[in-house]
Amino acid sequence: MRILQNRRHFLAGASLAAAAGILGNRTLLAAEGPPETTTIRLRKSSAICLAPRYLASDLLRAEGFTDIRYISDLPFDAVARGEVDFELQTAAWVVSQLDAGKPITALAGVHPGCYELFAHEPIRTISDLKERRVGMSQEPGSAGHLLLSIMAAQVGLDPHRDINWVTSPTGTPKELFAERQVDAFLGFPPEPQELRARKIGRVILNMTTDKPWSQYLCCTACANRDFVRAHPVATKRALRAILKATDMCATEPERAAQEMVDRGFTDRFDYALQTLIELPYASWREFDPEDSMRFYALRLHEAGMITSSPNKIIAGGTDWRFLNELKRELKV
Repeated sequence: MRILQNRRHFLAGASLAAAAGILGNRTLLAAEGPPETTTIRLRKSSAICLAPRYLASDLLRAEGFTDIRYISDLPFDAVARGEVDFELQTAAWVVSQLDAGKPITALAGVHPGCYELFAHEPIRTISDLKERRVGMSQEPGSAGHLLLSIMAAQVGLDPHRDINWVTSPTGTPKELFAERQVDAFLGFPPEPQELRARKIGRVILNMTTDKPWSQYLCCTACANRDFVRAHPVATKRALRAILKATDMCATEPERAAQEMVDRGFTDRFDYALQTLIELPYASWREFDPEDSMRFYALRLHEAGMITSSPNKIIAGGTDWRFLNELKRELKV
């Protein structure tokens, strides 16, 4: 444990030094030009795994944004509606929105994994979900619904006919599961941490560790298409802040978890720290986001959830130019 902590502190120091060097390089920022807008809107939710979104505020300020808004109680598709400018969402959800013609642009991958499939006995495999009750949010086409649908299709189930999807106007899927009103559900942090602490159910799939899901970026940085087109410099600066915040999660999980608590994004330091330690945030530097988008587009197409080809999705809904520039600047 001591060796691991020392290594983290070393990496943290290296990361902070690099970040300070970049932020201090006024020549670079001046050559890039100021952001076309100093206002940026982001969605606020309870998902701990989206920590880079919450930790980016100081970095966004250093990039020239003076009006940084975190807006609560917005729907999952707020970025497509133009209610927020930047968002972190699953690649599967982004693909489904692009298939539906929504104005979103995928910009970078952030990390693999984070979702865990919980089930009650006697369910032990995804195949066992046939004719079982599976909880989902009140929004068909939400990230959890899409991901579990393609998991089911991977083992030969028809997600439309073989699974009994259950929603509740008053309870969350997690609470439906805890009360045994459903047999399984796909949760994201802090839900898995809470269920493990309460000793409810068992994990039959973990996207962070189980292949093929662990081999692809799940969380994706995306933005409203009109924002990207009208504000290319602001887009690059915002993405740089998000990626630096992602590095903070990888190298300084204790500090990142405490900042999330201090800023009111979560009240459980222990759950936040566990999430930040377990998720491979450094993978954005290694994994190819286009491969991940293609993987999820193929899986969704095979499951009958989208009609567009992966090539069409990638050609019309992604822009990796900002990421490629930032990889050179951040020495990836």
